[in-house]
Amino acid sequence: MRTSYRVIVIGGGHAGAEAAWAAANLLREPGSVALVTANPARIGAMSCNPAIGGLAKGQLVREVDALGGLMGLAADASGIMFKMLNTSRGPAVRGPRCQCDKDRYAEAVQALIASRPEIDVIPGLVDEFLFEGTRLVGVRITPPSDKKPLPVTSICDAATTLERRAASETIDRSNIPSELRAPSVVLTTGTFMRGLMYTGETKTPGGRFGEAPAVGISKTLKNLGFELGRLKTGTPPRLDMRTLDWDSLPEQLGDERPTPFSDLSGRIASLSPFPPLPQHACRVTHTTSAAHDIIRANLHRAPIFSGLPNGKGIGPRYCPSIEDKVVRFDRDQHTVFLEPEGLGSHWVYCNGISTSLPADVQLAVVRAMPGCERAEILRLAYSVEYDMVRPHQIHATGMTKLIDGLFLAGQINGTSGYEEAAAQGLVAGVNAAHYAEGLGDWTLGRDEAYIGVLMDDLVTKTPTEPYRMFTSRAEHRLLLRADNSADRLTPIAETLGLLASDLGQSRLKLHAERQRQLAALNTEIDSRTVGGEPLAKAVKRPEFGEEQLREAVGESYDDAVITTVSADRAYADYIVRQQNEVRRSRDMERRALPNWLKYAEIPGLSNEARTALAKFTPATFGQATRLEGVTPADMSIVAVHVRRGEPTAGAAS
Repeated sequence: MRTSYRVIVIGGGHAGAEAAWAAANLLREPGSVALVTANPARIGAMSCNPAIGGLAKGQLVREVDALGGLMGLAADASGIMFKMLNTSRGPAVRGPRCQCDKDRYAEAVQALIASRPEIDVIPGLVDEFLFEGTRLVGVRITPPSDKKPLPVTSICDAATTLERRAASETIDRSNIPSELRAPSVVLTTGTFMRGLMYTGETKTPGGRFGEAPAVGISKTLKNLGFELGRLKTGTPPRLDMRTLDWDSLPEQLGDERPTPFSDLSGRIASLSPFPPLPQHACRVTHTTSAAHDIIRANLHRAPIFSGLPNGKGIGPRYCPSIEDKVVRFDRDQHTVFLEPEGLGSHWVYCNGISTSLPADVQLAVVRAMPGCERAEILRLAYSVEYDMVRPHQIHATGMTKLIDGLFLAGQINGTSGYEEAAAQGLVAGVNAAHYAEGLGDWTLGRDEAYIGVLMDDLVTKTPTEPYRMFTSRAEHRLLLRADNSADRLTPIAETLGLLASDLGQSRLKLHAERQRQLAALNTEIDSRTVGGEPLAKAVKRPEFGEEQLREAVGESYDDAVITTVSADRAYADYIVRQQNEVRRSRDMERRALPNWLKYAEIPGLSNEARTALAKFTPATFGQATRLEGVTPADMSIVAVHVRRGEPTAGAAS
């Protein structure tokens, strides 16, 4: 086995898989990327909800795909219910989502990773970095434990197909090297750093069900000088579909014409091992007043909610536990979506009642819901509390400010969600490969992508709760729609060299055909009339949508092309205005702040601004303006100081 690489990626979750894939796309040499993970059979596992995408999250997945990533391909290969959310509103805030067969999703990710000769998958744990002087040169590997993991509680002994396969996999520990060398390391620990899982009074070390925590890496990072924080997240119970009155509950149907995440899906012969799956409806139920009474009577037994026995992590405000919902909202019921976890599975994800309540309370709450009166729980809900690295300590490239060559991606940076993790993984993977090859940094602006918004938010705001992407976070969302992701980002991916693989070349051919169709459709709109009115004027009317445009121009254009042109024409005046705003602010947005600045010594700055600028050390004027406590007046003072230039030795600043 090799011991020398260009990039080492630690962790095989959504961030790690995307980082390894992006680095492989750039490096293009067999054995250039090492992907180190405790159990290779768990690469790409969907630890929580069996779904990809959603409002703003779907935009992230589309952008990852446009940049040559793998999440969209895996989602399309495993999707069992596709639905475009927010269709009653404008195209800028619509979000694609798909319910997945969670085992099939992991299989697709693993197959894609295995198809790349650039990536070596190495079983192992990493608790220590290797240095030569102050230069990072690699990591020390500990073989994964062969000890059978313990369940959260004794009644949670059911296992999914993927978990059974992972548990039965034999790992040859004799062939695992003790050290790996590389100039770049990407750390993606998910919820595993000193992870603790809570179900009622039971507390179990672990990052997710049945898997041990990563303890040593927290200590290592702290000893290196990183400031750590503590966050929490949680999952709902999984129910046995055979014990539910499934047919009595209202259906939630997917779209008749599913919108794929990847432009490649259904068009590339090499993806034939993953043909589209049959579509499956979800069901809808709700909590009841009786269930709420049970929850209120047992709040003291919910450790993450009550702070007992020693829960410290801060949870996600936008995806609260059922305990939080009952206490915060004066409602008689809360909607619960019953989502199948796969076509061949009787597991049902109970979306909407994440909790850390004990087993007896969980069962009582579930059985108080319509259609669930005889429900059996296959796996109890639990909360998990874990360490994160406060992200003011990273650049927008993902590289840490303390250690050159060390990149962080995913929940270690305080985010929540598969999609946010994948986006960070792609950015970190690209920049890790660039760093290894001596190339410059690569970032995306807030006006270029939701990925740019995500990375900028992380380095200008320290999350006090798990960060989740929303369309409202993107001030340029009219320009950053899901439907135009490829138009915005595929040319950037080509310039970067992310599309040199066979898949990448196929993507470029499809992109060229799309550009041809976009140009042809716009020409046709400008030259035709409909009902005696210029078509270019008709398409701006709110009632003239995609169906009307299709009727006017015929069937010679792809649905995706119709969608984009319809949105562009409807938003045309607003888009021009937003593009002008972007042009006016771009110079200041990207203008670098010199590293010789000592904010404590700049006269006239407010104390609040000094503290924020010194803590975050923003890379650009744009980042600095978004720091809490920094005013336009403060930035004017900084700009004057920069214009005067770096003070000479011994001179007063």
